[in-house]
Amino acid sequence: MKPITEYKDYRLYMQDFYEERKRTSAFSWREFSKLAGFKSPVYLKLVCEGKSSLSLVKMEQVAHAMGLAGHEEEYFSLLVTLAKATKDADKKATLLKLEKIAVEHKVRVADSEAFQYYESWKYPVIRELAPMMPGAQPRKLADECKEYVSAEEVRDILSFLVKAGFLKKDGEKAYSQTEKAVIGSAEAQPIAIRAMHKEMGNMAVRAVDRYSASERYFTGMTIGVNESNYARIVAEIDACAKKIAAIANEGGKLDQVYGLNFQLFPFTNKIEGENHA
Repeated sequence: MKPITEYKDYRLYMQDFYEERKRTSAFSWREFSKLAGFKSPVYLKLVCEGKSSLSLVKMEQVAHAMGLAGHEEEYFSLLVTLAKATKDADKKATLLKLEKIAVEHKVRVADSEAFQYYESWKYPVIRELAPMMPGAQPRKLADECKEYVSAEEVRDILSFLVKAGFLKKDGEKAYSQTEKAVIGSAEAQPIAIRAMHKEMGNMAVRAVDRYSASERYFTGMTIGVNESNYARIVAEIDACAKKIAAIANEGGKLDQVYGLNFQLFPFTNKIEGENHA
């Protein structure tokens, strides 16, 4: 699914969100409406069909149901405002606000570059670390990493990140990020990210014993689910991840790179039939 900053119609974004969820789970208009706090099971369907519209109050409920937070929630609210605008001056002002958010939070879509970017933890970590250490030599950047990476690797990674447009040089050995997020296309992303998930999972296992409780946070639970509440749990995790990303993007002096991974996976097969609790 495209990032919200590529949309100019909130109804189209809602429709695409619904179709993406339905493609990957037993999602329905009833479930969508329930997540957003509406009693009518078809209200959001009518909205997407143009037979009804969202108020600014209802907009917030729908945004949260879709896991939008931070700049994405603001962008969605502006899309609703744009749809309601009747005067050209109001439409122009809203479009300028939309464009500003889209530029500030641009998402880079790359395929061949995404494969290389996600092939190792070293790429995203160096991308975050380099702007924190202006003027640092590759050896110094390498020394600050908890996992081993050579100075030569850091040099090659920096070269790739600049060439691919993920970092820009602000002077001699000074870098800044050009994009707020890096993703691949819908086709390439699952393949590219799968290896990264495996690598990050292995690093998390080592972190359990490697770092003190004051340096790392681990929690977990074992729960029973069905298809309906699975979809709701995924939506909550998505919303939480986006809120955390919004907090991280608030700025301030950054001094360390952390990894955050959410994991939700089955421990058992599905229990079929009616003879179970």
